[in-house]
This record gives sequence, C-alpha cells and structure tokens, in this order.
Amino acid sequence: MCSGGWSTGDVLEDVAALVAERNRIDAALARRVQAAELAQAAERDGLKSMRSWLAGHCRLSPAAAARIVGNGRVLAHLPALAEAHDAGLVSAEQVAVAATALTPERLQAAAEQGVELGEVDAVLTGLAVEHAHTDFVHAVRHYLSRLDPDGPEPDPTEGRRLTLAKHADGTLSGRFELDAVGGEKLQAALESFVQADRPAGHERTRAQRLGDALVQLCDTTLALGSLPVLRTVKPHLAVVIDLDDLAGTATGPEAARMGFGAVISAARARWLACDSTVTRVVFGPDGAPVDLGREQRLADRHLRRAVELRDGGCVFAGCHAPTWWAEVHHLVHWLDGGETNLANSALLCERHHTKVHHGFRVERQPDGRWRTWRPDGTEIGVPPPLLRPAA
Repeated sequence: MCSGGWSTGDVLEDVAALVAERNRIDAALARRVQAAELAQAAERDGLKSMRSWLAGHCRLSPAAAARIVGNGRVLAHLPALAEAHDAGLVSAEQVAVAATALTPERLQAAAEQGVELGEVDAVLTGLAVEHAHTDFVHAVRHYLSRLDPDGPEPDPTEGRRLTLAKHADGTLSGRFELDAVGGEKLQAALESFVQADRPAGHERTRAQRLGDALVQLCDTTLALGSLPVLRTVKPHLAVVIDLDDLAGTATGPEAARMGFGAVISAARARWLACDSTVTRVVFGPDGAPVDLGREQRLADRHLRRAVELRDGGCVFAGCHAPTWWAEVHHLVHWLDGGETNLANSALLCERHHTKVHHGFRVERQPDGRWRTWRPDGTEIGVPPPLLRPAA
C-alpha cells in the first residue's frame, strides 16, 4: 500500500494516465502555438515570434519555448506522429527529437534523394510508440546519417557550441564543444595560467585550477580594454549596491546585483570595489536626478548607466532583453520638447524601440511599474504569477 490509502497498482496506473494526458495537452499546445505562429499573432503584442511571446508572457525558458514552437512545425509535417501525440502515445520530447530531421536543409536533402516523408513518418511513429526512447533517438540519428553519409563539410565553426546556464544563486554552469583547432587554442590559453600559478603545496584539483585559469583569462581580457563596445560602453563587471551596504561592515547576503543578474553579498561587493571605479547614482525625490537638459539630444554614458540601473533591461511588456541589447528612448521626443534626463528615458531593445516609434507606447507609473499600449489603445498585459494553493 502507498500513503493515502492507494494501492501500488492504482498509483502506477494513475501516473501512466497522467503522462498520457500531459502528452495530449502538449500536442494541443504545440498545434495552437503553430496556428498562432502562422497568423503572426505575437506581432499584436509587439513581439517578433511565438518563441519570444511564450518566454515573455508565459514565463517559459527560451529552450522550452523553442521546443514548443519546433514541435508545432513537426506535427504539421508528420501526420502519423502528430496523431500518436494527440492520442497521448508520444511525448513532446520524442517530437522534439523528430524535429532535428525536419530542418529546411534536411528536408531538401531528403527530397533530392527521393526519400518519401510519409515512410519516414510511419517508421518514426512506430518506433516512438513501441520502443524505448533511446531506440527512437538512435533511429533518428541513423536516418540523418543516411541523408548525409559523407558527413558535414569541413567547416570548423559548424561544430562549435557554448551553452551557459545561470542558476538561482547566480552561479554559472555550461557545456561547450570545440573543433580540434579551437580546442587547442583554448587549452593553450588556459594552460599558460595554470602553469604560471603553481605554488608549492598547492592542493587544488586540476579541474579547480582550470576554472581559476578561465576566470583569470576573462580578467586579463577585460583589463586590456580591447573588447568590442556594448552600446557605447566597454564590457566591464558591474555591481549595484546601496550606499549603506557598501559603507557598512555586515556580510549582507544578497545585497548587491550584478550586471548579468547574479546576486552577491555586500561583503563580496566591497571586495570588488577595492579595485574598481565606484559611481554614485542617486534616486528618489530628495536626490539629484541625472539631467542633461535640452542642450544634448543623446544620452551620455552617465545617463545611460542610470537608466540601466533603474530599468534593468527592455521595459516593453513581455520582453526581457538585457541592457546591452537596449537603447535609451525619449518618452517625449526630443524634437517635441522632451528633455534628455532620467525621467524622460526608457530602456528599449532595438525591436521595441522601433515599435514605440510606430504606434506602440510605454509609460512609467508613479510606483515604478512600466505599462505598454498597442496602437489601438488597448494595453498589453502579462498574466500575473500563478497563485499558490492555500495551505
């Protein structure tokens, strides 16, 4: 017996039923998203794609949003697999695997080789329904290898990948794949730092020392000041912290926010400030606002920094574009008498900056929240967070 008075068999049957139901819901969602994509529905809310709409309005990760959009396209090409997905027999994960075979290039290769997509659909559906997930993955890979038996063109850049994942505590993990020459370059750069720092009795592992070397490589590159400029600002390590926390002595966990979203303690921020330029930016009715008046039309680096600190990224509803993708927008156009100051500025990504100059409107409320309106005057709303069930 299981807890709650259910028998083991009942629990397992219920789990299987829920998995099937989830598969059916995933299928319905993918089809609806595909319909929205074909209708370019995301444009109504000022967004370019359903991928960005799902991320901004439904709080999905970019990877999850991309999978749903991709699955909708797959279902349109593979009716047998789509039918099995509708029936709950095939998972969204299996459909995503099938999506790798339906890129425009691979569809063209299949057509050139006389491969009937209907046959591929039937075979993949049978494997997905009757065999283990790993067998299904192997079948798709086998199909891809037959489409291109000679392998890809020897372009080293095609195989390079770097994926970074930021966790809730601000730490970063990732995965990368490099071609042979690219890998040699990375190893040569890292090894120079590893070998230059080998004090006697050093007990850190090889992996730890390579991690140190990677951070040191970044430190050295940033210090050289020769990296490409990001929106008029040289790449740098940015930390935002209240003056009281910076001047205090307490550890102050989660007191400072960094430029890419990580949150660190006041103690660590003070450590970084020992070898950094500290800029004081005052906010609030009693502080002096950043104000360049009417004589200067474009925001200088001081105003831009203040706008970045206040807005944190693009303020258009449903958009989470980071500061380095964004531009400083005059809420009241400079030609119409708008001043170049903090109160009249908003951070908008390039796409939404264009949208605002073509009928959309953003406005900052007295409580600091931003609201967005469509050209027809209706407001773009982002659904509120789901309520937690009562205890």
